[in-house]
Amino acid sequence: MTDFVIRRHARVDDSHLPETLPPLIRQIYARRGVESAEQLQLSAKGLLHFDSLQGVDKAIDILVQSQHRHITICGDFDADGATSTALLVTALTELGFTRVNYRVPNRMTEGYGLSVAMVEQLAARGTEIIITVDNGIAANEAAERAQQLGLQVIITDHHLAPATLPPADAIVNPNQPGCNFASKNLAGVGVAFYLMLALRARFRELGTEQLPSLANWLDLVALGTVADVVPLDYNNRIMVQQGLARIRHGVCRPGIAALLEVAGRDRAQLQAADLGFALAPRINAAGRLDDISLGIECLLADGERAAELAQQLDQLNRERRSIEAGMREHAEQIVSQLQFDNQGQVPDLLTLYEPDWHAGVIGIVAGRLKDNVNRPVVVFASEDEETLKGSARSVKGLHIRDLLERIDTVEPGIITRFGGHAMAAGLTLPKHKLSEFTRVAQAIASDWLTEEQKEAVYWSDGELNDDQLSLDSVLQLQQAGPWGQGFPEPLFDGQFYVVSQRIVGSQHLKLVLRSPAGGVLDAIAFNVDTQVWPNESISHVEILYKPQLNHFRGRTNVQLLVEQIRQVR
Repeated sequence: MTDFVIRRHARVDDSHLPETLPPLIRQIYARRGVESAEQLQLSAKGLLHFDSLQGVDKAIDILVQSQHRHITICGDFDADGATSTALLVTALTELGFTRVNYRVPNRMTEGYGLSVAMVEQLAARGTEIIITVDNGIAANEAAERAQQLGLQVIITDHHLAPATLPPADAIVNPNQPGCNFASKNLAGVGVAFYLMLALRARFRELGTEQLPSLANWLDLVALGTVADVVPLDYNNRIMVQQGLARIRHGVCRPGIAALLEVAGRDRAQLQAADLGFALAPRINAAGRLDDISLGIECLLADGERAAELAQQLDQLNRERRSIEAGMREHAEQIVSQLQFDNQGQVPDLLTLYEPDWHAGVIGIVAGRLKDNVNRPVVVFASEDEETLKGSARSVKGLHIRDLLERIDTVEPGIITRFGGHAMAAGLTLPKHKLSEFTRVAQAIASDWLTEEQKEAVYWSDGELNDDQLSLDSVLQLQQAGPWGQGFPEPLFDGQFYVVSQRIVGSQHLKLVLRSPAGGVLDAIAFNVDTQVWPNESISHVEILYKPQLNHFRGRTNVQLLVEQIRQVR
């Protein structure tokens, strides 16, 4: 994308932060809402207490009497669901529970969440307690059926609650009405972790000795939290930082170590972004193309089995990338025709459907297209002959789940079911309702979107001088994280002279740049338009970038990871 706007953050008051911090980092923290020096201390003792988490006492009352009852963990088919499931299976087992297993629906054949059919299946297999993780807050019919069959249900979830809560025996969700837990941003794995914190505390009160340290599960919490792209508020930053520290020091489960190995990531240099861009896609690939149980089993496995499963997940991820690339290319062709048909104007919301698209990859394609056109995008695939499954991605400022809810309110019957968050949602609808859905969705998006929201605006923390692009300075920036959703990694902008440019791999642009002060830097831009780059007639560029440390063959140098690039002259 060359049509973009860079805006620099205004300078803010940072006098409340320690003067021992470099001025650049102090300003970056202040812009991201850090209110005190205490919020820079990411120690586990700073975590919120579980006692304000509504429903947790009811859940623990059930569990402390159930160590020998048949418990089934019902998860979700993404990385958050996989880590949540692995956490509860292993933590409950180490806390003395003797009959714990799990069941996760297949994305292609069963759809999302706890269903009536699954409850009946579990009851027939002897399950006595169902614990949902990363789902269940809208499973009203399934919870009713469980009640009829005599099963107890504990729902742990983090998604927004519907108007009527399911009739579960306990609901633990910071986003349910009346819950006073100070962080509403826990991922599903965070909620599961808090349930185990409360259970361990109860066992300690009851006099149980030799209880495991729940810090042993922070590697899973960090992975699931980053993977689910929940805002990294102070509480989440603590859990992610503690989990990262354990992984860097080799204190993690073999499955995570094996995934790092196949992803080619150096464990000692691990950053939060590596969890999101290297590990999570490999786990998610299992849920998208095969069965998320492969990902869960990898997180549960030891030794050679973990390495073998990590290789399988890596191969699935390669297949996923290949399928995605084909679908994205096709989708971009359709979008270019849409733009042409509308005299160059991109619709305020895009809906795309092709009968042969893979339902497991539509969310990724929707996200890529949203980044390209800076509009909400809904991509559909066939669920069966009569039903479409859609995945929606939105732009900042337009709450996509609220938009779906609005459609359901003004035109009931178009959408069969839906759920999700502000930036991402899923839905199903009858195939013959697609054009009607598009019409209503575009009308609502046109009402809700402002012209400013339609701009591709990137916020920069300013321009860096050569001293600030030194190894030491970039290392300080890296260590100032963890960075992520709601606590974004700093982006910088500047103009540079192009010393050299070439394509590496299939479509990555490798640059050598010279700063205005004369410093020479390596830079790389991934997935560029090879119809535009390389271009020897371009001598000066403006770039938006993240400085990073590049470790290669025993040497470390500063490299600029280019987010956006355009010609200056």
